Amino acid sequence: MMLETVFTIGHSTHELDDWTKMLRQHEVTAVADVRSVPVSRFTPQFNQGSVKRGLHDVGIKYAFLGRELGARTDDLSCYVDGRVQYDRLAKTPGFVSGVDRLLGGARTERIAIMCAEGEPLDCHRTILVARVLTERGVRIDHIHGDGRVESHAEAMERLMGMFGLAEADLFRTRAERLDEALSRQECRIAYVNEELRDDDGMAEV
Repeated sequence: MMLETVFTIGHSTHELDDWTKMLRQHEVTAVADVRSVPVSRFTPQFNQGSVKRGLHDVGIKYAFLGRELGARTDDLSCYVDGRVQYDRLAKTPGFVSGVDRLLGGARTERIAIMCAEGEPLDCHRTILVARVLTERGVRIDHIHGDGRVESHAEAMERLMGMFGLAEADLFRTRAERLDEALSRQECRIAYVNEELRDDDGMAEV
């Protein structure tokens, strides 16, 4: 059975009222916060407590899934030379459990996955979480800062274009080109824990 569309949204530097208006515009009924650390020094209106209150005031539910679906995992097996590896993270029991919780919620709620970055392609909610959800048959739409919606397929075309991989290739399928684009973007945005980096800069084995 096809689930309801799941949205993603970043809070960026919005005012909380404007941000909740965008959610209501798209008839979102619940927000799943996938920030590992649900606080913001620069936009304190999006600290966890403030967000929960603001959402409650407009009748939108809130769930924190940052421990399960956040980008800064505590599972050391997910790191290579201090950098999180999304393929490893996606296979951890915690992440799988978080996805299952999200899918369960999406059967009864119109959910938006929340993180910080305004640009969907600069955030793990798109490069990791949305990728896994689409593999599970979920339709994903990304809400931009101006309120417009971009389908996940359109976002992936844009991602491939960023790396010059949008055009058909005689030797590689679209799926292979998309995998490369996702991998290259992951290298740009994945969380790095400097304390786990090798002193000589070589990747851990």
